[in-house]
Amino acid sequence: MTQPGTEEPLADSRNVPALLSALRDQARSCTVRVTGTPGGSIHVRDGLVVAMETPGAPGIEGLLLRSGRVDEEAWAEVRASDTTHEHLATELVARGLVGAGELEVISMGALFDAAFALSLAVPDAWEVTKPVPVLHRNAGVTPERLLDEVARRINLLAGEPGSVAALARTRVRSVTAAGLPGSVGGLPARHQAVLAHADGRGTARDIAFALGRGLFAVMADLRHLLDRGLVRPDKPVADTRPSTAARGAPSASRSTAPVPASVPVPLPRRRPGRNSAPEPRPHD
Repeated sequence: MTQPGTEEPLADSRNVPALLSALRDQARSCTVRVTGTPGGSIHVRDGLVVAMETPGAPGIEGLLLRSGRVDEEAWAEVRASDTTHEHLATELVARGLVGAGELEVISMGALFDAAFALSLAVPDAWEVTKPVPVLHRNAGVTPERLLDEVARRINLLAGEPGSVAALARTRVRSVTAAGLPGSVGGLPARHQAVLAHADGRGTARDIAFALGRGLFAVMADLRHLLDRGLVRPDKPVADTRPSTAARGAPSASRSTAPVPASVPVPLPRRRPGRNSAPEPRPHD
């Protein structure tokens, strides 16, 4: 079936990775809207993925504002100067608010982080639309590179099957106040910041948004803190487990595959002698 306004059909849209590969082969520029929990948007330019936006992980705006790199007033002025949002990255650099190289690193980090967040749950459906303006500053990546980076992050965090998704949706609570193992005195500042927000009411996503850090980076820190006994899992937030099964789509631009029922996944602890996840790279 041919997309409205296009001449070439999408070769394969049985799942999102296959769809992105088809868009890459056709050098398409578009936005893929993904519905579900968390859902989001995938922005493709000339077949390459340049940005992803999802409620599951902080985007460039959240990373800049919550981390204090850019203040609210300056950000409001940038947005007011470009109502189309086509040139936000250019404006940020031109005003000296962020260096060009730094913004490129942040842009790539936000892209990989959003892809990681979207990989942890099964989407309800997806639809290809015309390109939507989005804040980004990178040349784009291939679907293969995106999948490789997502797999790398999952492998670094995984204790056993399902454990990464479980960690992502589990509320965590600091146990240091109760005098349990470990001392926070020698911890890096970023670990202490995560501990300060581990109040039993929020998940790794909530902590990432509060701190203006990537979801993967926060989850890596939480895994380290869990291994040291400085935080403990609380109640998981209801969600669906990720699936790698291919799902059929009724058309070239949309899928309405059913989502499996939620299945509780216990949050595992690493066994003694197993390696913990390495420290995340900056801006992950």
